[in-house]
Amino acid sequence: MILAVDPLLVDGIDLAVVLIVLLKAGVAFAMLLVSVMLVIWFERKLISDMQNRIGPAMAGPWGILQTLADGIKLFFKEDLLPARADRVVFRLAPYLSLVPAFVAFAIVPVGGDFTGGGDGTVSMFGRSTFLQVADPPVGVLFFLALSSIAVYGVMLAGWSSGSKYPLLGSVRASAQMISYEAALGLAIATVFLTSGSLSTHEIVVGQSATTWNVLATGIVPFGIFLIAGTAELNRPPFDLVEAEQELVGGFHTEYSSIRFALFFLSEFMNMITMSAIAVTLFLGGPAGPIVTQRLAWVWPLFWFFLKVMAFLFTFVWLRATLPRFRYDQLMDLGWKVLIPTALGWFLLIATLDIARDLGWPTVPVVVIGVLVLWGGAALLSSAVRKARAERLEDAEADRDERAGTPAGHGEA
Repeated sequence: MILAVDPLLVDGIDLAVVLIVLLKAGVAFAMLLVSVMLVIWFERKLISDMQNRIGPAMAGPWGILQTLADGIKLFFKEDLLPARADRVVFRLAPYLSLVPAFVAFAIVPVGGDFTGGGDGTVSMFGRSTFLQVADPPVGVLFFLALSSIAVYGVMLAGWSSGSKYPLLGSVRASAQMISYEAALGLAIATVFLTSGSLSTHEIVVGQSATTWNVLATGIVPFGIFLIAGTAELNRPPFDLVEAEQELVGGFHTEYSSIRFALFFLSEFMNMITMSAIAVTLFLGGPAGPIVTQRLAWVWPLFWFFLKVMAFLFTFVWLRATLPRFRYDQLMDLGWKVLIPTALGWFLLIATLDIARDLGWPTVPVVVIGVLVLWGGAALLSSAVRKARAERLEDAEADRDERAGTPAGHGEA
């Protein structure tokens, strides 16, 4: 049953099927590598425009080959290995960050005609298939599993370096990514509830038949996904993992040469993958109008590219605009705002689905649900304020005690 999801695999596996799968995987990997090079150039150029600078301008037209030049330079630099490093883990860690980024992209449908009840099936060398490397029935759970595995590359890189600054960066990474993984998973769970499927292909088909999930889920899960996804990627303003003010370079301080490049390759590849997943879950994937029937297969690819570029522009815009959070602000946002909001909204959507199945009136259910959520938010906010006031009182008492004055008389 698992193999039969893609029509290419319905009649079994032969040499032609294996070659088509290898071709799709090779093309996806090559396109990701080229896309990473272009995205790095795109980010540097866009930030320079926002800051009234020139940016890359020497290597190739408009500096478009600057990333290639940087990659060649890093490839030929000396590969350093710290004396106190764990040799095996130190060398393995960059690949643990890179591989999940590519494998997660394999479940993303990038093309296919979904208009007029179409299911996105295309013909390739006389075989019917989908324009994605794989479509497992639990595709989105597969993505969540891989995003959880990616933290090991960062964590092990810092631990294996034998240095305190990378270790602190890896500790921050594990806490940050685990915290925001919960909010990310709850936002995606709302999509499960709305679409009724864990298959990325089926989620796109469902959106083409009705409306995009960004509207069907009430916009809030989309916002939570965007914020939590930014934190998962360690992108500004959540890049506390490599905060150069206090950690030098963070978890990758001791890395050089090609292994140093692999970390940044995985970072930008993860950004592309996260954008593609967001487009798939919330914005209909490659589904869009076929403007002309001539070269009709190009239009889904164009809409997918356009939507992904909108997300990439947003990530770069956030980097150029917002200052970095403090670490306590980062954790407060994740645990005290995003997770309760995502959980409450998930329960509201689940209540609406049950009410619809039982034939209950929608308006009273929505009103009662919103009031319950509002009450829960008020109680949580009150508890947070009380805890903060108690911490401030304890801190003031400690300062007074160290100063040798009675508590509460520090001003006098």
